[in-house]
Amino acid sequence: MSQSASIPETTTTTVLITGANKGLGYETARRLGDLGWRVFLAARDETRGQEATDKLAAAGTDAIFVPLDVTSEESVDAAVRLVEQHTDRLDVLINNAGITGEQVGPMDKVITPEETLAEHLAPVFDVNVLGPVRVTHAFLPLLRAASDPRVVMVSSGAGSLSHATNPERGESAVAHLMYPTSKSALNMLTVQYAHGIPDVRFNLADPGFTSTDLNHNQGTQTVTEGTDAIVEFATASPGPTGQYRDRHGVVPW
Repeated sequence: MSQSASIPETTTTTVLITGANKGLGYETARRLGDLGWRVFLAARDETRGQEATDKLAAAGTDAIFVPLDVTSEESVDAAVRLVEQHTDRLDVLINNAGITGEQVGPMDKVITPEETLAEHLAPVFDVNVLGPVRVTHAFLPLLRAASDPRVVMVSSGAGSLSHATNPERGESAVAHLMYPTSKSALNMLTVQYAHGIPDVRFNLADPGFTSTDLNHNQGTQTVTEGTDAIVEFATASPGPTGQYRDRHGVVPW
């Protein structure tokens, strides 16, 4: 359905977070919910997504579950229609959903560059790069209805060319064609959004090496520490655009 005058206006800040049933997405939802925000918790897995939403609601968060597969235009369009039933605008969009790509065994045994085929990269780019494009494009009308719309892309230090070429950084020891290249593409995508859509603020948050399912919980930061930059960009109003930061400050491109 399209927006209509029957949808009540609200002064509550609204946010939609993709991939929010666990990890960084869920912790971001929890933290913003604790601030009194209305949280649209989006996830592909409907059972886990509803369970996560119910858990937040039981703790007092104004949480609404939104089934959303970022690889499906149909699913994204349905998500927009659902959100429109609950709000006349979207203040913040957090594109958090992401995958690392095929791996063999633990994190230090990923598919090597020589073994990597185009078919290995395609699903990673579909989620990590094309997914944010689908979701951002679809939610732009609701974002533009807000007074200070902002989009936070959840990137990674692995997408930094500076980190990848610095021998003092752990990223330089990684030879993986899928995840790092997708995050580098997301970084450039976000810069171009910031240039081309000046009425919406676009920023990149690097969670750092945070303990999540994506790294088999080997990270050195807590999930709360990993969401610091995400929450900072989401809550900064007014704030910057076209920035790439982690919890410690600016990340080099």
